[in-house]
Amino acid sequence: MNKADLLQLIIEQLTHDLAVQFNAAKAAHEASTHEENIPDNKYETLALEASYVAQGQANRAQEIRRALETYKQLVLVNFDDTDAIGLTALATLASPEGTIRTVFIGPLEGGMKISDKLNGTEIVVITPASPLGRDLIGKRAGDSVRIGIGREGTEFEIVEVC
Repeated sequence: MNKADLLQLIIEQLTHDLAVQFNAAKAAHEASTHEENIPDNKYETLALEASYVAQGQANRAQEIRRALETYKQLVLVNFDDTDAIGLTALATLASPEGTIRTVFIGPLEGGMKISDKLNGTEIVVITPASPLGRDLIGKRAGDSVRIGIGREGTEFEIVEVC
């Protein structure tokens, strides 16, 4: 997948997520102020609980908004297999068993999954602060990284960087 297309898909996903989060925050706020939730005594906490949910939803919407603005301003760097991996690298990893993983190193929103419908692959956004991100930064094609912990981990070879 072309990185410019990937970046556009990330922006579209964040835009969608922001709309969903905003609606959830609005609904939680309305629940916290609804007349049916006015407490009759000090033990009825439904309105208070709904206000906590509303605040959490609003905070998450703010995080998504910040990530969206960051990705809209992101400058993509072209890498080749001899370059050290850094921010905006798209890396393809392969295990000895043939499992393929493709990751994009982005500034925020690690864990987001983007489907490449043309190739039928899934690209996972990771950040340099994640364990895998820390392991990948500075490596090159041909180097190895471990995904997972201890015996549960699997060794992957970096087979392509762009």
